[in-house]
Amino acid sequence: MMEKHTPVLLKEALAMLSPRRGGIYFDGTFGGGGYSRAILNAVDCRVIACDRDSVTEGMAMDLKRNYESNFESNFDFSLAKFSNICSIMKFYDVKKLDGVVLDLGVSNFQLTDPARGFSFKLNGPLLMNMGLTDETALGVIRKYSEKDLADLIYRYGEEHFSRRIAKGIKLNLRSIQNTEDLGNVIRSCVKRRGKIDPATKTFQALRIFVNDELGELEKVLAESVGLLNHGGKIIVVSFHSLEDRIVKLFFRKLLHDENRAKFQLLNKKPITPSPEEILSNPRSRSAKLRGISML
Repeated sequence: MMEKHTPVLLKEALAMLSPRRGGIYFDGTFGGGGYSRAILNAVDCRVIACDRDSVTEGMAMDLKRNYESNFESNFDFSLAKFSNICSIMKFYDVKKLDGVVLDLGVSNFQLTDPARGFSFKLNGPLLMNMGLTDETALGVIRKYSEKDLADLIYRYGEEHFSRRIAKGIKLNLRSIQNTEDLGNVIRSCVKRRGKIDPATKTFQALRIFVNDELGELEKVLAESVGLLNHGGKIIVVSFHSLEDRIVKLFFRKLLHDENRAKFQLLNKKPITPSPEEILSNPRSRSAKLRGISML
């Protein structure tokens, strides 16, 4: 049975978005539908959602066809990367949006499915593919040189032992077939310090690279600005420093760009989960919520 995905900082993000009656909103990371459903339940509005993972199509159709909720006429879904936001809006003949919501990171149903290969805790094929890409983690470690692999692990995983790990991976490449194999090789290169598994940062780096997560984020932020109505908002929940840095710097640029419409931050400091949310959903502990609004 697929594990249910629990949206992080949902209450806080919804309050920041403050959906208005008749508004049109874009949910770029549909996942299990938590944000789309909450926006639709909040007020009579329209939500256009997308996700790159084909697994989410069924959940999106369930939401659209739920006659008790009556969302069929004001909810649409596309299987697409959120960087294609302009093409998606053109397809639905929507020229302006009142809000863009992005809940980044990995969904519970991706992380807990061994067949997807996202977790070193569950043995499975080395894929880490979120969808709509032919790249895989196994392909990356086989294709890239030791130096390029070390650079990749350092850049996307912020792993200080990246060279040691890349060397170990290349030396043991023939024996690496699945997530367990890769995790064991990494642990043989780096001693455990504290509670964090030595494989954590390398797995993060490979996942981000395989799915071009940072490039996708930069693209959707840049494209979203031109689609906003006055008063329109961009709301982002990020889960690691690389994502949060991109969002923070992009918002800062908007504030000081004299050639664009004026913007204001919705929160000067990122909002983080409450102790209660972290206790009920430990994966939320690294989340940060930021928002900006066009004046």
